[in-house]
Amino acid sequence: MRILLVEDEKDLASILKKGFEERGYAVDVAHDGEEGLYMAENFPLDAVVLDIMLPVIDGLEVLGRLRKKGNTVPVILLTARDAILDKIKGLDIGADDYLTKPFVFDELLARVRSLLRRKAEVKQAVVKIGDLEINTASHEVKRAGKPVPLSAREYALLEFMAYRKDTVLSRTDIVEHIYSEEADMDSNIVDVYINYLRNKIDRGFKKKLIHTVRGAGYMLKEE
Repeated sequence: MRILLVEDEKDLASILKKGFEERGYAVDVAHDGEEGLYMAENFPLDAVVLDIMLPVIDGLEVLGRLRKKGNTVPVILLTARDAILDKIKGLDIGADDYLTKPFVFDELLARVRSLLRRKAEVKQAVVKIGDLEINTASHEVKRAGKPVPLSAREYALLEFMAYRKDTVLSRTDIVEHIYSEEADMDSNIVDVYINYLRNKIDRGFKKKLIHTVRGAGYMLKEE
């Protein structure tokens, strides 16, 4: 899943980016509000982590402009401990959640997961497609009750497809959501990782869950 992090404290931004990437997320980073607004308007994002205190354009202004243009991407605001009015204003403008600095990264991660589930209209942390179980909190995957070990990139692809189960996803859809703007990708990278997943998810099972839609892309669905 692809996240935009808008944070002017570069050391903090670097730490958060590394933390998200270690858990399989693609992360784009902006260090001021103007850059963040441009990226939020032009990149296919699943969530935005937005600091309020930003140079050029502050976070509340960024959020307000996004919502006025009908952009509904989930947004978590990062606020100062005593900025009560900013929290209220942010929620009124259209923020989905907020977190007070300083914070524990695991809490931010949990809040992002919650927003992604809400966006996908998934209520529980465990997503089920047939006998496939995907725990979006622990990143544990099971097929017919047996653990399926996945790399971070394989898991990212599977989770993206699970949140959009029964939907045809083009190669472009997949690339744009599981890779950041700075990623260097081969043209066949999606096909490669789909084959990795098939070998781990579908091999040995009569019922296949990962389907190719000729000329369109791929889909995760129960036959």
